[in-house]
Amino acid sequence: MRLCRVLGPVVSTAKHPVYQGRKLLAVQPLDEHGQASGASMVAIDDVQAGRGDVVLVLQEGNGVRQLLRLGEQVPVRSLIVGIVDRVEVGG
Repeated sequence: MRLCRVLGPVVSTAKHPVYQGRKLLAVQPLDEHGQASGASMVAIDDVQAGRGDVVLVLQEGNGVRQLLRLGEQVPVRSLIVGIVDRVEVGG
């Protein structure tokens, strides 16, 4: 899982059928200090997250497919599974 910040919605008129009716968000991975770390990505929102929220993103395609009850051969990799209230680093 990755800690990420929601950048905003992703809108697409043409998409794979598995994405129909699902909210897509652009998310930015964060390091343990809340700083941007790596390239942004698109994730399916399963928890009603919004712009600026810090979220947990599951990035394991098979696990995502199981949680969403999808078939084996669908193009899904990232799923927002939680909204983070706070992060404590260190003792």
